[in-house]
Amino acid sequence: MLDYKSLLSNKSHHQQTSHLSSNSTLESASNWRIAWGKIDAIDPSSTVLHEGKIAIISSNPNAHLSISPSKQFIVIGDIWLSNRLELLAKLGIAASNWQGCDRQLIAQLWERWGVECLPLLAGMFCFAIWDRERQVLRLVRDRAGARTLYYTNVGATRWIAPQLRAIAPYRSSELDLVALRDYLCCSFVPGDRTLWQQVRELRPGSILSFPDGTISAYWELREQVVEATQSLEWHGARLRSLLDEIVREYLPENQSVGVFLSGGLDSSCIAALAAKFHDRTVHTYSIHFGADTPNELEFSSLVARHCNTEHHILEITFRDMWEKLPETMAYLDDPIGDPLTVPNLLLGKLARESVGVVLNGEGGDPCFGGPKNQPMLINSLYNSLTNLDALPAYLLSFKKCAADLPQLLKPEIWAAVKTAPSVFTADLNASSNYLNRLMALNIKFKGADQILTKVNNLTQAADLHGRSPF
Repeated sequence: MLDYKSLLSNKSHHQQTSHLSSNSTLESASNWRIAWGKIDAIDPSSTVLHEGKIAIISSNPNAHLSISPSKQFIVIGDIWLSNRLELLAKLGIAASNWQGCDRQLIAQLWERWGVECLPLLAGMFCFAIWDRERQVLRLVRDRAGARTLYYTNVGATRWIAPQLRAIAPYRSSELDLVALRDYLCCSFVPGDRTLWQQVRELRPGSILSFPDGTISAYWELREQVVEATQSLEWHGARLRSLLDEIVREYLPENQSVGVFLSGGLDSSCIAALAAKFHDRTVHTYSIHFGADTPNELEFSSLVARHCNTEHHILEITFRDMWEKLPETMAYLDDPIGDPLTVPNLLLGKLARESVGVVLNGEGGDPCFGGPKNQPMLINSLYNSLTNLDALPAYLLSFKKCAADLPQLLKPEIWAAVKTAPSVFTADLNASSNYLNRLMALNIKFKGADQILTKVNNLTQAADLHGRSPF
């Protein structure tokens, strides 16, 4: 078992894995898990921390654990903060004097302000804070859901990990039938459910505390209409300013960067801004599925030439897709029915040959519209003709299996799940502008539970740090 002195003295490792700007890579793969509650049966020699009601298991404690200056708080997790410089300023620490990593930064913020520091954090993270004095464990997930965090919800011992497969030995194999219903409707599992009855996923912007088991939101997506009287040109300039700022924050320091480039508006925008602001080589990566399929290379190659990037094209056959499907599904944890999952993994492996950080245009649809908004707006205008309420109309807009559930599921299963509440209901029935409600649904569920989960799990599987500026 690692003692606290050795944890504190291993300074050279932290210096190698951190930078003074907001551009350090995610420190390590998510190879850690926590047991909370009854831990008598856990061998202390297999843990890096074993005290009270908590046991922490990690393949690399130096990459996962930090301790606060007073030694009261221990932080374990995967953390990349895009606003590191701003946070250092709040602590009164000069950036030139900081030699720590983002996890150590959170340890100091927590010691100063406790849970009140959480709304200040921006970036990609899932972590746990162990308060040794009060014997309280808190779990935290970033605002957008870029990182995942799972936990078992029954039993004397609760298991927590950023990867679902890490806690697979500690749950039953009973399916969550409501999650199965929702997966068939959406091609991903929305909300805090997983396909396993005894495992839940912490929602973005949330904090879960043990021993009381309470969950609360430290940040929520809310409608905020500002400068409504300004011109379209003014709002366009404001959007451009925000995009410039976020892409600059997401670029790595002193190293090349990659961009997944389809040739569409979202990825082309990110590639162009990366090429404009980055002082090192920008590599772009595109996919081709062969002569018998639609070809987007004309568009992606045009963007690559315009932006003067080092362009790479990967041709993927249907045999490649089939052979790599089991590996891809394992990395995804909860399944995601997206045809680009296998290509994302293969493209990530290609990118890893030349870069450690790759940007992408994922999230553009949730932020700027999305394909489901149009049918939903039409249904809202003409529901006297379609005769559909908002929820069934929304489920049908996914174009999956919502209409076929009575035939796909056994009668007894359909009877058990058909009236179970939907995670989409509250947002669909909110009082905000109807279009903004649809946008919120896209960001909160498709963004967090499909898009970000897919791209981050698969880039991480390729040993890449994938960043989604949108």
